[in-house]
Amino acid sequence: MKILIRLPNWLGDVVMSTAFITAVKEFYPTATIDVIIKAELAEIARFMPELNTVYSFSKQKYSGLGGVYRFGKSLRVEKYDLFFNLPTSLSSAVLAYATAIKKRIGFKKEGGFFMLTNSFKKPANIHRVDEYLFLLEQLTGNTIQDRKVQLSIDAPPEKDKNRVLVNFNSEASSRRMPLEKGAAIINLLTNTFPNTLFTFLGSSKEAVFISQLIEKVQNRSMVEDLAGKTNLVGLCNLMAGATAVLTTDSGPAHIANSLGTPTMVLFGAGNELNTAPYNKMNLSILRYGQLNCEPCVRNTCKLYGIPKCMQLLDELKIIGALRLYLPNA
Repeated sequence: MKILIRLPNWLGDVVMSTAFITAVKEFYPTATIDVIIKAELAEIARFMPELNTVYSFSKQKYSGLGGVYRFGKSLRVEKYDLFFNLPTSLSSAVLAYATAIKKRIGFKKEGGFFMLTNSFKKPANIHRVDEYLFLLEQLTGNTIQDRKVQLSIDAPPEKDKNRVLVNFNSEASSRRMPLEKGAAIINLLTNTFPNTLFTFLGSSKEAVFISQLIEKVQNRSMVEDLAGKTNLVGLCNLMAGATAVLTTDSGPAHIANSLGTPTMVLFGAGNELNTAPYNKMNLSILRYGQLNCEPCVRNTCKLYGIPKCMQLLDELKIIGALRLYLPNA
């Protein structure tokens, strides 16, 4: 049997889909599993379990729905038996239809009800990992017991006992750490943990924000700026070797959690019941939790202009969470 899976469009969701891939392999142990992934995220696939062929899909090369259809049609020669469509977008449904695979499974959204052969209503108020697994349960009629999100590094680096990775970035401003608040947190952390190196992460487009934040840090010798200087492979290796990761609700939070690295997630917008890192071991979720608007799912804060839920986070709770992993610092 040959199975093709269209992976989600965001880094965190791709990481969370590893539980689904593992479950598919358990239900179809002799099957070959191939995936389609956005070109920008393709590097992460090397750390994902049980994969055979990884198709890198570029919106630039295959633009518009016509391009999506051409890409899907090109896969017909592979003669797949099953297609799982994890996103809910119209373009992913078109891609599924274009493959002409006899059994195409996904959610009843954006055309899925007629472009897929088996479409199911997306369940409400459950975690994203459980949403994906719901598709497999509905198809097979079996309940999935073992649910774990996991990336795997063949030769993991040795742990650096004095390095904490810091990610204060997010695509959405409502999830991004405000500049002054971020500087205040780091100044308190560098004074509290004097033997620790705090390494800032970020993409190239986030490098200016990180640079501005570091300019406000008092103990500059205790911080390191790697924003814009790592790819996904480098990021995974850094996270596997770190003592802990302090991060906003974002893709890197899920990478750290999937690698088993202690992860502290600072929540602003977003509902942790749906999108927090899935594995509970070595995970701390920190939220202010006293505003009537929490949690919201807006990408921008319409009420206060800046995410007040982030601005009011308790720094002492962050110190307490980190002290579990830096007991001698």
